[in-house]
Amino acid sequence: MTTIDWTLRRDPQGPLQLTTADGQVHAGVMPVRAFPLAAPDEGLSLVGSDGHERVWIQRLSALDAATRALIEEELAPREFMPRIQRILGVSGYATPSTWTVETERGPAQLVLKAEDDIRRLDGKRLLIQDGNGLQFLVADRFALDRLSRRILNRFL
Repeated sequence: MTTIDWTLRRDPQGPLQLTTADGQVHAGVMPVRAFPLAAPDEGLSLVGSDGHERVWIQRLSALDAATRALIEEELAPREFMPRIQRILGVSGYATPSTWTVETERGPAQLVLKAEDDIRRLDGKRLLIQDGNGLQFLVADRFALDRLSRRILNRFL
């Protein structure tokens, strides 16, 4: 656990409130990850309502459980990213195409406008952006079932 010289709490209206070591109170701070996909635990900034960084956090896991929970609770709605577990079908192998997928939250449809909307994050992870800007994550493309891998390979 890292010693911190600031405190974070939720004010009565809901936003996060940061109190720094010098006693300054900053209302409405927002956590922002530096590398949300590549290194979600490393490099996080608490940004004031004016857009300026107030605190830099090297590792989220080094914070106490209560502070970490507040930050993760604030990040969750902004980082919503369904995980694709299976690709059930596509309307065609040319773009744009409509994909029917199964996520951990149930079935979904997405429109792939261009093959460039599939980004390789590393050797096995993929990020797929649909026509509405929603991003879907494939955590391990090699762990998908055979049909899903075959469909995906046609677009990669």
